[in-house]
Amino acid sequence: MINVRQSLRRNNNRTADINISPLIDLVFLLLIFFMVTTSFVKETGIEVERPEAGSATMAENSTILVAVTKDGEVFFDRQRVDVRTVRSHIAQALVENPGGEVIVVADKFSHTGVIVQVMDQCRLAGAKQVHLAADNGHE
Repeated sequence: MINVRQSLRRNNNRTADINISPLIDLVFLLLIFFMVTTSFVKETGIEVERPEAGSATMAENSTILVAVTKDGEVFFDRQRVDVRTVRSHIAQALVENPGGEVIVVADKFSHTGVIVQVMDQCRLAGAKQVHLAADNGHE
């Protein structure tokens, strides 16, 4: 004869399976969400020692960066460029990012003449706002 009590106890001792598929889906959705909403910081690709200014502020808008080293070399988008080609590079960047501000990141020991040439080329390319990067001295 079949013992009903023993068969009921055996069925109650079964372990419950945990389905982790919804958890994996949720983790992937969160990963995609954070990847899409993250803003990436653009860098010039070279190390410069910026001069300090008490009135320096952070740029709010999207920016186009041009770097000038202490040796007078000009870098745009992590590549060394000639001063005479800065205008075409900035014009192309302004087509991709209309209304973007140009920031010239110059080493504090760089030659003023090169910085003026770079800023002039940026304005000739159509940039409405050209700024010179500086540290505010509070960091």
